[in-house]
Amino acid sequence: MVMMPKTRLRDSAACPCGTGLDYGTCCGAIHRQFLDAGKLSATTPEALMRSRYSAYSLGLLPYLLATWHPSTAPGDLELGFTKWLSLEVLHSEASADAGVVEFVAKYKANGKAETLHEISRFVWEGPALSGAWLYVDGIHPD
Repeated sequence: MVMMPKTRLRDSAACPCGTGLDYGTCCGAIHRQFLDAGKLSATTPEALMRSRYSAYSLGLLPYLLATWHPSTAPGDLELGFTKWLSLEVLHSEASADAGVVEFVAKYKANGKAETLHEISRFVWEGPALSGAWLYVDGIHPD
């Protein structure tokens, strides 16, 4: 059974990932595929990274764990008292089976404003038509 997110957004609400699209046609469509069918459907590393940011914003822990590569995934994940405020993608590139996304995310943790600058690595796992992009790890250049 997949747990529902701690916060639900209307499909017409602005997507937390900052594309300017509504949630229902952006990350919401990706989250819905997972919640309804257990399918990971992000088509690019950037789409996966954005959907993971939105999942952090909404508290969708099962999605975050499902999209983490098994070799680097934590056994458990706790979000604490973090409020995600904004996301800016600085660079994104992908080949057939690997990708990189550099981003800056702003958030508040325990009332204190913070910034996360990360270069994330992603891999394509599985057959070409039925595989999925997965988050591997990230480095913090700052």
